[in-house]
Amino acid sequence: MMCKNKKLNHGFTRTPKFDVTPKGGGFTLIETLVAVSIFSVSILSLMAVLAQGISDTNYAKQRIIAAYLAQEGIEYMRNLRDTFMLYGDGSPPNWTQFRNAINECGTPGISKFCYFDDQDLDFEDPDMPVTQISIQSCGNNPCLTPLRYNSNTGKYNYDIFGADSGFIRSIQATYPGDPDDDIKISSTVSWTQGSGGYNITFSERLFNWE
Repeated sequence: MMCKNKKLNHGFTRTPKFDVTPKGGGFTLIETLVAVSIFSVSILSLMAVLAQGISDTNYAKQRIIAAYLAQEGIEYMRNLRDTFMLYGDGSPPNWTQFRNAINECGTPGISKFCYFDDQDLDFEDPDMPVTQISIQSCGNNPCLTPLRYNSNTGKYNYDIFGADSGFIRSIQATYPGDPDDDIKISSTVSWTQGSGGYNITFSERLFNWE
């Protein structure tokens, strides 16, 4: 017996309809923009950190050079004192000769600044106090003449063949005690880096050991 309720098979099955928007199948435009923004901020932050690191490294380099140049100023003045004491003829007294040689750097009661040019200096020459001293006055204000760096000799001085180093050194002599026995030497090196100005100062007291 044939069942009357049985439906005839027409030979195919209808495909069910799907939603147009897939669920969990990709990123929306907003999600993409947020991801790009986060990535961009991360890159910019990393670049800022790297830039600050480079800036700090350059500052440390400049400060080390400035410290050496300031110390060199002290060493020069001490060596100058020793040379007068060892090779001076005693007339006037050797300490007085040294004081007279650095008058451009300051005298008792008078504040001055100076710089020295040692490009032709030879401390082993016993005639140095007479023939090779070159101390230039800067007047009552710190010096403005920059040191020049000669890459061939590796020296900082005022050699016309050197390039402007950006460092300025000022020497100052003051007299905190008896001028016949005691002189305080200060060596200041200043430089400009970025938008800021910096300086470093070394000081030492020189005594008459004659």
